[in-house]
Amino acid sequence: MAESSEPQQWVPSFNPWLIAVSVMLATVMEVLDTSVANVALPHIAGNLSATTEEATWVLTSYLISNAIILPATSWIGKYVGRKRFLIICIIIFTVASALCGAAPNLTILIIARILQGMGGGALQPIAQSVLLESFPPAKRGAAMALYGMGIVVAPIIGPTLGGWITDNYSWRWIFYINLPIGILASFMANAFVEDPPYLQNQKPGKIDYTGFGLMALGLGAMELTLDLGQQRDWFESSLIIFTATVSALSLIGFVVWELYTPEPIVNLRVFLNRNFAVGCAMIASVGVVLYGSTALLPLFLQTVLGYPAVESGIAVSPRGIGSIVSMMIVGRMIGRVDSRYLIAFGFTVLCVSMYMFTGINLEIAQSNIIYPMIISGFAMGFVFVPLTTISVATLPVEQIGNASGIYNLMRNTGGSIGIAIMTTLLARNQQVHQAVLTAHTTDYDPAFRQMFEQIRNGLLATMDPATATEVAYRQVYGMVVRQAAVLSYIDDFWLLTILCGLCVPAGFFFKRVLRPRKVEGMH
Repeated sequence: MAESSEPQQWVPSFNPWLIAVSVMLATVMEVLDTSVANVALPHIAGNLSATTEEATWVLTSYLISNAIILPATSWIGKYVGRKRFLIICIIIFTVASALCGAAPNLTILIIARILQGMGGGALQPIAQSVLLESFPPAKRGAAMALYGMGIVVAPIIGPTLGGWITDNYSWRWIFYINLPIGILASFMANAFVEDPPYLQNQKPGKIDYTGFGLMALGLGAMELTLDLGQQRDWFESSLIIFTATVSALSLIGFVVWELYTPEPIVNLRVFLNRNFAVGCAMIASVGVVLYGSTALLPLFLQTVLGYPAVESGIAVSPRGIGSIVSMMIVGRMIGRVDSRYLIAFGFTVLCVSMYMFTGINLEIAQSNIIYPMIISGFAMGFVFVPLTTISVATLPVEQIGNASGIYNLMRNTGGSIGIAIMTTLLARNQQVHQAVLTAHTTDYDPAFRQMFEQIRNGLLATMDPATATEVAYRQVYGMVVRQAAVLSYIDDFWLLTILCGLCVPAGFFFKRVLRPRKVEGMH
């Protein structure tokens, strides 16, 4: 009893709002970096002589290393001290950002992004813990509101900021801007953040090195399989067979080890709780939809429609506006309305927004992207908040810390898998559609012949017949490539629509909870 009341009696030496600014600087920097790189992908690919699929490794490598470090955050914090761990994470993140900006090729950039993900993975849970302990109970709501606003606002400004920097300077500056923020955050954390007495006396216990190693190897090998699969023609490649085998064996070994070791790094027995198991499956699906669509749209706008990076960022950013509105509404509804109905409503709206994207074509205006983005953001509030609360509502209090790490790991892993699958299908389906469309571009097809003659006749005014014919064929081929690209993007959005549709009835697999336990920050 004395130990549980100690954190409430402890008062930090400095003003809690100074502490809040210190930890939020680092957290906003980390959240910003998950979205700021999306709009720069075509520029990164072009500058580093990489394909679009290879450039998306910049996103997936960050997410997977971020996910791997989450379950170990609590133990490392106890082992080295939470304040010291926070400063180490900020320094790793900042140095990795400098390496990202200076990367001479894609390999170095991906390695730097893995380091950045390792540094950034612990920042959110540490910031949340520091805020909750630094403020008295009466002001914790205001502290969590600041935390929530930082987490929501960063993805709004991220794509627009990333686009503006990329267009006006270089994609490298989206990473370099972290340097002054990271330096300031580390100085402020060193000056104002402190470990409470109960944490200073806490023993970290034994770390489960085997479990952590198997998890890191399994997830890392899975990411390599997904990222390299399309390039190496999947299971025709001995490398892909090897990475897929290593991933499968490591993850099976991880599950078996964690179930039988006395002190597991991830207590998998929480999956015996029905609500938590269903919640993890659904948050992984949310990760696929959220990260998959956020990766697809800037690519479509820039590579197919020819938008500048800043305009594609402006089109993607409004999702955050919808999220802010819905979170204000759903916050008042939690506890009054069955969370299962809120989740079903959220996924229904999300399904509608993904369906709206299946109507994209080469003639759409920016508003055809902005409105579905606002709607999908609005849906996210109705998904994230009730899904988080009902997933842990039937767990014992002592299991919530472990459950939070697994829950976030599932979201990040889902996001990483979603990006990899979407970009792989994009490349494959584009080849299929191009082959089908090319079959119709023959002189024996009357529609093609008529269109070709129109283009050629228009060119004859400025060039000789032979050149006009050659240029006309090039223009027709360009149209075929763009149409094939549009159709492949539509295929991806149909898949995301179907996934959202399947999640609507899946929400009713939860056991009904009248007053679900509210856990801030897990979403």
